[in-house]
Amino acid sequence: MKPRSDLPTHDVSNQPPPKGDRDLWAGDPVLRDHVHGANIKALQRQATTLGTTEMAEAARAANRTGPDLRLFDAGGRRLDEVHFHPAYHGFLDLGMTAGYASGPWTGGRHLTHAGMVYLHSQVEPGTCCPMTMSYAAVPALRGSGDVGDLWASKLAVPVYDPTIAPISAKAGVTLGMAMTEKQGGSDVRANTTRAACTAEGWRLTGHKWFCSAPMSDGFLTLAQAPGGLTCFLVPRWLEDQRNAIHILRLKDKLGNRSNASAEIEYHGAFAQMIGEEGDGVRTILAMVHHTRLDTAMAPAGLMRAALGHAHHWVSHRTVFQRRLVDQPLMQQVLADLVLDWEGATALALRVARAFDDPTQAPFARVAVALAKFLNNKLALRVIGEAMEVLGGMGYVEDTPLPMLYREAPLNGIWEGSGNIICLDILRSLARDTACAEALHAALMAPKGASKPYDAALAQHQATWSEPPDDAQARRFAYETATLLTAATLIGAAPSAIADAFCATRLGMKGAPVAGAVPLCDPSSILARLAAG
Repeated sequence: MKPRSDLPTHDVSNQPPPKGDRDLWAGDPVLRDHVHGANIKALQRQATTLGTTEMAEAARAANRTGPDLRLFDAGGRRLDEVHFHPAYHGFLDLGMTAGYASGPWTGGRHLTHAGMVYLHSQVEPGTCCPMTMSYAAVPALRGSGDVGDLWASKLAVPVYDPTIAPISAKAGVTLGMAMTEKQGGSDVRANTTRAACTAEGWRLTGHKWFCSAPMSDGFLTLAQAPGGLTCFLVPRWLEDQRNAIHILRLKDKLGNRSNASAEIEYHGAFAQMIGEEGDGVRTILAMVHHTRLDTAMAPAGLMRAALGHAHHWVSHRTVFQRRLVDQPLMQQVLADLVLDWEGATALALRVARAFDDPTQAPFARVAVALAKFLNNKLALRVIGEAMEVLGGMGYVEDTPLPMLYREAPLNGIWEGSGNIICLDILRSLARDTACAEALHAALMAPKGASKPYDAALAQHQATWSEPPDDAQARRFAYETATLLTAATLIGAAPSAIADAFCATRLGMKGAPVAGAVPLCDPSSILARLAAG
C-alpha cells in the first residue's frame, strides 16, 4: 500500500518515488559489457536478489545495528564473542552460498567473483570483508601442508556456518587476518608478537592493533619465531575450549559499520605454522595479492550505487520547470562521473580476467595495484559529487549516500594505503622484467585506435624514459593507471565512452572538478546510467 502524499499541511510533490525492486544486472550495461566468460547465471541471480527492497532494508538494519562485543558470560567466564544483527548473517549466507569466496577454487572464475564483489558493494559493502578474506586466504594455504590444505578445503565449500565450533565440526569456515601492530603499521617486519614452540605446538603471545572480522573461525597472523617472521594460522575454537584470543575492544570506525574490527591479544594462543619458518611475508603475499583484487573492484560498485541514486533523484526532481536530468550543467556533471565509474569497472574486471589466466600473472601483479590506487581515489570524488546532486537529502541517512561516502576511503587504506601501493608498483616494475613487459604490451595494444591516446602514450613514454624515483611514485601511478584504463576502454566500451574518456582524462596535469571539462555529447554517456 502506498504511503499518503495528501497531508493536512501540504501535498507531497516533486519527490522521487521509492526505487522499489531493481535488477542490478539488467540495469547495468557496463557490468554486462565486461564480464564475458563469467558465470552469467550466477551473477544474474545475485543481482536480482541484492536489488530487492528487502535487501535494501536489511542493509540499513545491518548498518544501524552494528556488532555487539560480549567479553564475559553472566558468571564472569570469558566469551570473547561478537554478535551481529541477523541481516549481517543474511548477507554472508547469500554471498558464501553463491560462491563469492569459494567459486574460483572449485572450477569457477575470478571474473565471476569480482562481479559478485561489485554487486554486493552496491548494497551492503561491510559484509564483503569476511568473504573477501576467506576467498583470498585459499592460495596462501593450499600446498602449505596438512593444516593449510584442511583449512583451504573448508574455505572452498559454498556454505556459511556461523556456529561456534571447531573446524572439525563445520562444513564451511571463514578466515580473518590479524597482522597490524601499534608500532609497525604496514611495516609488519616490526611486529613483536612472539611464537614459541612447545610440546603442545606453537603458542603466540602479543597484541594486534587491527583484527579483521574477529568472529571468523581462524586468523592468518604474523609472529616472530626463532627463525624470523613467520605466518601462522590461529584457530578461533579448539576441540574442547576457546583459544586464548582476548578481544580488547571493537574499533569505532568511520564506516564499514555492519562489520567488526577489533584489537586483540594472544595469551599463549595455540597456532599452526603456514609455510616455512622465517618466510612469513612471502607466504602472506599470496593472500594480499587476492584481497587487492577486491579492493580494486569494490570502489566501482560503490560508485555505481551512488550514481544510481543520483540519477534516480534527478530523473524525478523538477527545478525551474525542468527536470534536473535535462539541465545542461547537471548532464555535464553526471556524464563526467559516469566516465570515472565506467573506467574503474572496466579496469578492475580486466584485472580479474588476468587472474584467471596463468600466462597473465605478471600483468595481474602490477595491474591490480594500479587499479586499486586509481579506483579508490576516484570513488571519493564520485560519491562526494553524487551526494551534492541530491543536495541536503544526500547528507541524510534516509538515503544510502552517507553509508557509501563513509565506505569510500576504506578500500584505499586496506591492504596498503596509497603510498605503499605506489611504491609496490615501482618495485614490481624494477624487479620483475615480466611485469614491466606485460604492462608495456597492454599500453601499446590500442596504439593507432585513438589520436588522444597515442599522444598521451608518447608523452608518457617520454616523461618516464627513466624509472621514476620514490618521490614521483604517485604521479607515475596515477598517469599509468589512467592510461591503462583508457587502453582498456578502447575496443571494449562504446566509442562514445572511450573517446570521451581519452579526451578528458589523458594528458592532463591534474584531475579537475566534475563537469569542468565540457563533454560534446553527454546524453550518450548518460544512457549507460539511465539503463538502471
